[in-house]
Parts: sequence; structure tokens; C-alpha cells
Amino acid sequence: MQLRYNYRLYPALEQQQALARAFGCARIVFNDGLRARHEAREAGLPYLTDAELSARLTAAKATPERAWLTEVSSVVLQQALADLNTAYRNFFASRKRKRRGPKVAKPRFRSRKDHRQAIRFTANARFKVLGNGKLRLPKIGDIPVRWSRSLPCEPSSVTVIRDAAGRYFASFVIETTPSPLPETGPETGIDLGLKHFAVLSDGRKIPSPRFLRRAEKPSSAGSGNCPAKRKARPTGTRPGSRSPVRTREWPTHGGTSTTNSPRR
Repeated sequence: MQLRYNYRLYPALEQQQALARAFGCARIVFNDGLRARHEAREAGLPYLTDAELSARLTAAKATPERAWLTEVSSVVLQQALADLNTAYRNFFASRKRKRRGPKVAKPRFRSRKDHRQAIRFTANARFKVLGNGKLRLPKIGDIPVRWSRSLPCEPSSVTVIRDAAGRYFASFVIETTPSPLPETGPETGIDLGLKHFAVLSDGRKIPSPRFLRRAEKPSSAGSGNCPAKRKARPTGTRPGSRSPVRTREWPTHGGTSTTNSPRR
């Protein structure tokens, strides 16, 4: 299993210039290989293999137009071609539906205006982590590293990245063997809800206590003044009386008047 460990780099001004030169050379090699395959396809020629592109790179370094490619590590240039080959393999696998996930587009030309620039050094480049904590890269120098944690073993490769903010990072790849986790006792998952207070992973359900609903119910030992225990008063009775109210009519000049009188 492969793991990545990322750390911040602080290259000096001369080292930043050397890294910019390496980024540019890797970009040119990648674009040259991509252009060669496009031209071969348009001309009806067979697909250029990885070995043919590597041979063209070696021949280009001997020409005056590409002589400046020798100023950077050859491993960086070979890894640029490896990235191109990987991009093509992923594209073909996606077209044949042999690759899971979203569809992969065809490789595109790289630009110096891309927000992310990266070069990769493998073990053949003989990069080294020094005892003083610096990272030694061929034809670049010893770059200070901010170690947030130590590497568990010797890395197999390192990728130097420059982001859009101008920061530099080193991404180390290490090979590890996954170790089994220690055995633990039985565990139970708990899912809290509304209908049930909790549902356990073994299927048990804990009912909700419903404190508010219980508080709203009247107590069975409550007094008679409780609204739930109060009886309805018959129509025509006074509060506190047990008998209905009688009415008495008195003659008047214009008619009769009615008054209420309690029962004796």
C-alpha cells in the first residue's frame, strides 16, 4: 500500500529559479510527446509507443533547439513522459469502460499559466533527505523542509509542487504493509430519533420518555377545582347553588316584569 506525506518547502531564490527551469522543461517534454502523437494520428501513422517517445526525447536533447533540456535531471523528463502515457492509458480505459468513475478526457497541452506546476523525482534520481532536515534534489540543491512529522520509512519518490499562491510542497510516496487493527469487544451503534428515543444496532428500540405529554395529563389524585374534574353547571343555576332559579312576574303599567328569586 502506498501512502503520501506532504511537507512545506522553503527554497532560496536560486533554487526557485532552478525549480522553474525544471517545471518548464517537464512541460515542454510533455507537450512535445502529445504533439507527436497528434501528428501521427492525423497522418494515419501507428500509435507512438512509450519507447518511441523516450527515444525521441534522447535525440532531441542532442539538437541545438533542445540542448537546454540537459540542464535538468533526466529523471524529471522521463517522468513527464510517464505522466503522458498514464493519461493516455486512463483515457483509453475510460472509452472502453474498463475504468470506474467518471469519464476521462483526452490529454491536453500544459501551459506555463497553469495554477499547479509539478515535477517528480524517483529513486533513480538519487534524491536524499539529509540529516539536517533538508531535501537534496539533483541539479537544484538542498532545500529546507518544514517537517510536521517524520517519515516512517525511506520514500520511493518525491513530487515537488508549486501552487497558485507560489508555495512549494514536497509529496513523498512510501510503501507500507497494512497491519491489522487490534481486536475489540462487541460494540453497539445508537441512532437517536423522534418516534423512538434510541434504536440500537441489534434491533432493540428504547421508547421516548415523553416528559411533556406526561406533564400535560391531569393527576388522578387532583382536587375538584381541576379543570378536568369540574362538572358542568345546569342551565339557569347560580354559582354555588344546587337548585335552579325561579322567576316571579310583577304587574306593571306597561306590562309585566320578571325578577329572580331564590327558592326557599
